[in-house]
Amino acid sequence: MNILNKNIILLIIIFSTYGLSESSAQSYTKDSLQIKAYTEIQFKDNNAENIILKKVFCDYCTDFQIEKIGEEALRRADIEKYAPLNRMENGYKKLAIYIRISKDDFASITPDGEIDN
Repeated sequence: MNILNKNIILLIIIFSTYGLSESSAQSYTKDSLQIKAYTEIQFKDNNAENIILKKVFCDYCTDFQIEKIGEEALRRADIEKYAPLNRMENGYKKLAIYIRISKDDFASITPDGEIDN
């Protein structure tokens, strides 16, 4: 191969590597928050008996926001209990639930339901 072909191949590799790194960074938008919650599902005879919210990890949330995010985590855990990877015959299955929410929507979680400006 001549030098021109080697330079073209090198440029293609550099641009494709840059494109892959940029595409993974775009999946998480800059104006959103990610909040983690731990839940636990109790299984008995292959049926989900109870779902418990263990903890919501949010340092900047009010008590009301933690309560509402916890309710959403329980709702998502209820959906996840049907997934084959999460099912058990007997025992407790611990799930980490990640909730991604825009900053504007997060700010609107208030007791009166209105956005504070």
